[in-house]
Amino acid sequence: MYKHLFIVLLLFCSLNGFSQNKDHILGKWLNTTGEAHIQIYQSGNKFFGKLIWLKEPLDADGKPKRDRENPNNALSNRPILGLIFLKDFLYKDGIWQGGTIYDPKTGKTYSCKISAEGKDKINVRGFVGFSLLGRTETWTRVE
Repeated sequence: MYKHLFIVLLLFCSLNGFSQNKDHILGKWLNTTGEAHIQIYQSGNKFFGKLIWLKEPLDADGKPKRDRENPNNALSNRPILGLIFLKDFLYKDGIWQGGTIYDPKTGKTYSCKISAEGKDKINVRGFVGFSLLGRTETWTRVE
């Protein structure tokens, strides 16, 4: 009896482990405010994300929005659309961690970690120093 229970429990745990893998975050995501689509992709063993769609891609002058708040003057004229703002994430123990997120609205870069919330949602947490000091956004998968 216990042998069968152990086998069923072992099978359940192994199947549950396969339900979420490192590739889970690959694809297109809509940010919390609905202002942007982010394409998350893998390069080598790291994960990155870039802005591929903006609800309002043009500034007040009708020109493509630029990274005006960037503290590096050499980068302040680059377009926001196409910007790689999630960088260097590694997958470990069900969390994509060790990466950074850049906020083009403020020009600041934060430590970041990403966790899955079911099949079609991820939690993106930007923080300074400790994960407790930060903000989490939930992004939804775009089909």
